[in-house]
Amino acid sequence: MRRLLSGIMAFCIALVLVSHCALAEEGKTMYSMAGYDTEDSKHVWDDNLFFRRMAEITGIDFSFQEYTNADDWRIYKSGLKADGELPDVLFKANLSLDEMIEMYEKGILIDLKPYLAASAPNLYALLQAHPDWEKAISLPDGAIVALPTINELSTNNAIWINQTWLNRLKLEMPRTADELTEVLRAFKTQDPNRNGSKDEVPLTFTGLWDLKFLAHAFGMIPNDYGIEVKDGKVIFDYTSDTWREFLKWLHDLYAEKLIDRDGFTTLDSSRAITDSKATINYGIVFGPTPMTMVPSSAVSDYQILVMEYEGEKIYREWLGEVTRGTFALTSHCKSPEALLKWVDYLYTKEGFFLACSGQLHDEYDVTSDGYWYWVDDVQTVQESILVDSTISEGTPMPLYMDAEYQMMFDDETTRTAVIALKSLHDVSKMPYPITNKTKEERDAITRVWSDLGKWIEVSMTWFVTGDVELNDQTWTNFVNEAKTHGADQIVQLFQDGLGS
Repeated sequence: MRRLLSGIMAFCIALVLVSHCALAEEGKTMYSMAGYDTEDSKHVWDDNLFFRRMAEITGIDFSFQEYTNADDWRIYKSGLKADGELPDVLFKANLSLDEMIEMYEKGILIDLKPYLAASAPNLYALLQAHPDWEKAISLPDGAIVALPTINELSTNNAIWINQTWLNRLKLEMPRTADELTEVLRAFKTQDPNRNGSKDEVPLTFTGLWDLKFLAHAFGMIPNDYGIEVKDGKVIFDYTSDTWREFLKWLHDLYAEKLIDRDGFTTLDSSRAITDSKATINYGIVFGPTPMTMVPSSAVSDYQILVMEYEGEKIYREWLGEVTRGTFALTSHCKSPEALLKWVDYLYTKEGFFLACSGQLHDEYDVTSDGYWYWVDDVQTVQESILVDSTISEGTPMPLYMDAEYQMMFDDETTRTAVIALKSLHDVSKMPYPITNKTKEERDAITRVWSDLGKWIEVSMTWFVTGDVELNDQTWTNFVNEAKTHGADQIVQLFQDGLGS
């Protein structure tokens, strides 16, 4: 049930057109496809109904070379040569930016951009409406050699607060850092789980990475390098006076035992509550869904928390709406127009539906008010339908996942959580835009951050736990030492990268 609900929240969709218009004449054309699907998905492409149905719709069929081991797939990709045996298509390709650039420069992959307007009109329209999406999938020279997953409700590290506890204690949803402090104190002292024991953990987390998402209550949404862009200028949040205030607040919470003392040392997996009958003792958890820490039976107890700073709400967008490198055509392909028409179907409502939930009446059905639901029981869906009839789970695939579709699953608990994710998305912003930096630029950032990042993380953890007192002298030392380790360099590298 855990896996099913998690998959639904990532991929659930709305009612779409019942019938499919054939895109090809009778008879099928055979092409070759190689790709990688995670072993957990249990997909067998040769037998999967998605490909059979796509063949009926498009007239295109495939012979498959499917990999289920990431290392094997990486080795396969690295061994491809322009003058060697190449498949026509790389599907669920999991291509990194470096791989895309290298394979394009070696003549293994072709530039798809010249074909998009005529052969992939649905995707082309999306890219024209969202220039940032097009920029995200383009190489530094402007070529587009791989197509993306576009998910309007992309995965984020949300802050989930126990609404049931708030209701029991007659507390309002906290709007500011100060109000959250008072709520956490109430969670700690007023027995909100009503078991007569002081076993509540007001806020649990895993490492400093989780806690950084609370910085939005101080108006900051840095990326993993401490960077965000304000008014076109790159800012290094980690050495700002406001970040110092944030660290002091975290230390105060830690000192009062309002946040989990095991958060810096113990993994989620060892603290997660998996028994649906167990007492829930977490007030706030982090993750794409509450199920990172509580069983599915408790999901409806939690709501997303987004606080204000100076009257405005802003939250960090973690991954962004675009996942690159999911579909590419090789120089062996003699009909790029035909295969782009095939994949373009997946950027429509009908294609999205087929990939995620199968076929009407066979795998899903629709209520009178337009919500869709699985026709089989949960176990059948999890063990059979998601494995044999759909393809969207596992490695990211070329697909357009509209937010509206994802809010139309006929399950109130799931729909409530997805609607909450939509509200989070509406106030979320990428700290730094997705840019396709050159390898030299990316190598320079990695080189500086490998030293700076480790030192920053350790120092900030010490400030939070009190191992190092946070005062004027220690903060000045921290800022100066950050510069010594390369803080100014990292800012300049990201500033230069804005033009890439």
